[in-house]
Amino acid sequence: MYQTAPKTRLILASASPRRSQLLSGVGINYEIMASGCDETPLVNETATDMVRRLALDKARFVARSHPDAWVIGADTTVVVDGEILGKPNNHADAVRMLSLLQGREHQVAGAFGIVCAARALEEVEVHTSTVHMVNLGKEAVAAYVHTGEPMDKAGAYAIQGVGAGLIEAVDGSYTNVVGLNLSALLKRLLKLQVIKLAIP
Repeated sequence: MYQTAPKTRLILASASPRRSQLLSGVGINYEIMASGCDETPLVNETATDMVRRLALDKARFVARSHPDAWVIGADTTVVVDGEILGKPNNHADAVRMLSLLQGREHQVAGAFGIVCAARALEEVEVHTSTVHMVNLGKEAVAAYVHTGEPMDKAGAYAIQGVGAGLIEAVDGSYTNVVGLNLSALLKRLLKLQVIKLAIP
């Protein structure tokens, strides 16, 4: 449906297979270069401030080596009761996170940054989705953690994987919860003329 504009180089500064699948699914040609920037949260940093900062930092990190390219950075985190839930440290941490989330709603803050160093251009958007998780119970939490799926996911679940069965409803962008607000990103890339509609 979309294609990268002629003579345009687009880089996704993320090793996330979920973000890659979202971009590939709409036909965009791009390269993948994982960012090596420090993702440690700052003291007293809010979730929205953190994802905004990290999305831009990831894009800037790659753009320094590829100034003529358009670079997309992204970051996603889960928030409940004011606590930012990143990726779990171990199985016990995953159980703790899921126990906090089950049977209630939480927020997923996601951001994408677009950087083109040669044009001195930097843009960033932050979006928040509200996710309602079913009441799982201890056995279901343990069984899900045992699958291994939660271990590299913010908030210890994957809405597009086995974890889809944990979710009752989503208010806001579903793809934002997956890792990238695709509709908002496409709108921004079209406006910047980085991509265009693929018309036969």
